[in-house]
Amino acid sequence: MRLDSEMDHLALFTALDKVCEENICVLSGPSESPYGTVTKRLVACMRKIRQHGRALEPLVASFTAVYHHYDFDAQTPGNGYRTLVKVLQSCLEHIIHKGRYIASNCRGAFFRAEHNATEIEEYCSALCQLRALLHLAQRLIHDNAHGQLYLAQDGDLSDRFVQEYSSMHKACFYGRCLGFQYSPALRPFLQTIVISMVSYGEIYGRQQSGIGTAALSVLTSGKYVIDPELRGAEFERITQNLDLHFWKSFWNITESNILSGFTRITSNPVQVNLTLTVPPESLRLPLASDPTLSTSVSPPVAHWGPGPVHMRLISYDLRVGQDSEELLEFSAGDVAPIASPRLPWVHRKPPSPWLLIHFHGGGFVAQTSRSHENYLRNWSKELSVPILSVDYSLSPEAPFPRALEECFYAYCWALKHCHLLGSTADRVCLAGDSAGGNLCITVSMRALTAGIRVPDGIMAAYPATLLTTDASPSRLLTLIDPLLPLSVLARCIHAYAEKPKRLIGQLIERSFAAILTGSDFQTVQPAERRGSLSALGRDTVLLLSDLTQGASSWIQSFLDPARSTPRQGADHRRASAGAPRPAAPRPAAPDILHYPDGFEPLRSECLAYVLPTSCPVIRNPFVSPLLAPPDLLKGLPPVHLVASALDALLDDSVMFAKKLRAMGQPVTLTVVDDLPHGFLSLVQICKETQFACDICVSKIRTVFQPDGATPPPQT
Repeated sequence: MRLDSEMDHLALFTALDKVCEENICVLSGPSESPYGTVTKRLVACMRKIRQHGRALEPLVASFTAVYHHYDFDAQTPGNGYRTLVKVLQSCLEHIIHKGRYIASNCRGAFFRAEHNATEIEEYCSALCQLRALLHLAQRLIHDNAHGQLYLAQDGDLSDRFVQEYSSMHKACFYGRCLGFQYSPALRPFLQTIVISMVSYGEIYGRQQSGIGTAALSVLTSGKYVIDPELRGAEFERITQNLDLHFWKSFWNITESNILSGFTRITSNPVQVNLTLTVPPESLRLPLASDPTLSTSVSPPVAHWGPGPVHMRLISYDLRVGQDSEELLEFSAGDVAPIASPRLPWVHRKPPSPWLLIHFHGGGFVAQTSRSHENYLRNWSKELSVPILSVDYSLSPEAPFPRALEECFYAYCWALKHCHLLGSTADRVCLAGDSAGGNLCITVSMRALTAGIRVPDGIMAAYPATLLTTDASPSRLLTLIDPLLPLSVLARCIHAYAEKPKRLIGQLIERSFAAILTGSDFQTVQPAERRGSLSALGRDTVLLLSDLTQGASSWIQSFLDPARSTPRQGADHRRASAGAPRPAAPRPAAPDILHYPDGFEPLRSECLAYVLPTSCPVIRNPFVSPLLAPPDLLKGLPPVHLVASALDALLDDSVMFAKKLRAMGQPVTLTVVDDLPHGFLSLVQICKETQFACDICVSKIRTVFQPDGATPPPQT
C-alpha cells in the first residue's frame, strides 16, 4: 500500500523506524537465510536508512515550523522548502512500502533477493543525497532574509553551492529511483526520455540520417531498460559535462516529421496552420498615452543586423483575413495549411475580438512552435481564438537580445496587422512557458518603455525570471531533476547571455574591412540563417553599439578567471556528448559546508563542470526580470503565473509574484502538484498534466474575459 503524501511527518518517521527494525530482526533472525551475502547487504542498508531517518526527523521538523513564511499567500502553499520536504516524504514512502514487502516476503520461494536488495540500496543512496540537500537548504534559511528564497548579493555562497552540486553523486536518481517524486502516471514517460537520451548519446555524432539515428537508438536502448544502474550512470555522465549541441539536437527530435505527425493526429485539427516570414521593416504604432501620436519600432538588429521574423498562425476556425492575399504573401507560398482558401462556400467566421501571442519554451536554445503545437491546437479550439506563435532565433547562435527583439517586433507587427490574423485585437494576451514565459514578461517591459500598448494580460507557465545559478531551495532540485539538471540550466543561461566569440570576431573583421575599403558594412549572419537572410546594411550607430557590447563581453571573458581553468580545456570542449571522457579523480569533499559529524553525501566519479554565472548581462532586467527595478515593472498588465511544486524554477515564480504584489501590481500564482518542468508539452500523457493545462487555459480566459463577460456573438 502507498502512504498518503501529506501524512504527518512524525508518523512517517515512526513508520520508517518501525519497518527498519522489523527488517533487521527478520533478516538477522536465528533461522539461516537462503540468500547469504544479499541478506547482509539488506541488513546493512536498513541500518543506514534508520540512521538517516533519525537524523532527518528533527531537520524536517525545523522546516515544517517555518516554511509557510515563504509561501506567496496562505491560499497558495508552495515554495522550495515545502518541495524538499515533500520529495523526502515521497522517498520515505517508497522505502516504507518496499521495506514492508521485504519483511513479509523475504522467506518466500519467489522472493527476488538481489533485485530487492539493489532497489533498497538505491533508495538508501537517494535518501543520503536528499539529506545533504536539506542541510544545504538549512544553510539557505540561515543566511537568507526572512521570507526570501534567493541569496541576495551573495555570489560567493551561490558559487560554492554550484561546486557542491558538481561533486555530488546523482546516478541513483536516474536509475531505479527515477521519477519517484512525480505522479505515477508520468514515471514510464520519464523512463522513456532518459533511456532515449542515453541511447541517443551513444550514437550522437555519427553520420546517420534521422531514420538511421532512430534505428540505432532503438538497438542500443535495450541494455538501459534491463540495467537501471547502467542507465543512471550514463545519464549522470552525459549531464555532468553536457555538450549543448547534443542537448539541442536531442530536444529538437520533437520537430521530426514522425513525432510532429503524431502530434497532429492526437490533437485537435485546425483549419489554419500557416508559417509566416515577416520582413524587417520599420513599423509605426500609436502611443498608449496619446493615440494621435505614433512611434517607430525598428526590426530586430542585434548581432547580425536586420532580419526577418518567423511565426506560425494557428486557428481552429477560418476567420476573415486569414486567407487574404496580403497574409499569404508572408507565407512564402505555404497555402496548403489553410482549409479550402477563397472558395465561396467555405464559411469564414468574423474576426475574433481576442488574440493570443505565444512564445515557446526550450531554454532559449531549442524547439520551435512546431514542438508546442499539441497544446496550441487545443487552446485555439477551447478559447476560440487565433494564436500567433513566434519562432524566435535560438542561442548560442543568437544570444540576448536577439530573441527579445524578435518577439517584441512580432508583438508590434501583430498589433498592426491583427486584421490579417483573424482578430480585432480588442484584448491581447501573451502566453509562454519557461523561456517563453520570460519573454512574455520582458516583451511587456519593452512595450512599457517604448510607450506603446501593453498586452491585456500575461499567462506565464513555470517561467525563468532569474537567469543565474544563484542558490534557492527549489533549485537544489536540479540535483535530482531528469529534465532540468543544473548543468543544463547553466549552459542554457550562458548560451543566451553571452555573445559567441566567433560572431564578435566576424563583426570586428568586417567593420575594419569596411573602414579600410570605404564600403558599406554588411551584416554577419548565423550559420542557420545564412541562406535565408539577405545582406543588409546597418546604421553606423547600431554598428558601434553592437561592437561595444561585443567587446565588453569579450574582454569580460578574459578577465573571468573561471574560464581559464584546465577543466574547460580538453574535457569540457569534447565534440560528442557520447564520446568517452577520461575518468575524473574522485573529488574530495568541498569545504563549503559543515555536515554533521559522521555524515557525508555520496560523491560522483565524474566531476561536473558548471561555470557560475558571472557575465554582467545576466543581471540585465530584460534577461532576469526578477531583478528589474520597480519603474520597469510598474504598469505591467495582470500577470498569471502557473508553476509546479516539483519544478526547479518554482522559486522564480514565487519570488516574482511576491515582488509584483509588493508593488501593487495585479498578479496571481497557481502551484500544481506532482508535475515536472515542461508539463504543458506533456498534456496528452496523463490527467494531471491535462488538469494543469486546463488551469493555464482558464488564466488566459481570465485575460480575455476579466469580468466574466462573454465575447460578442459571432455569426
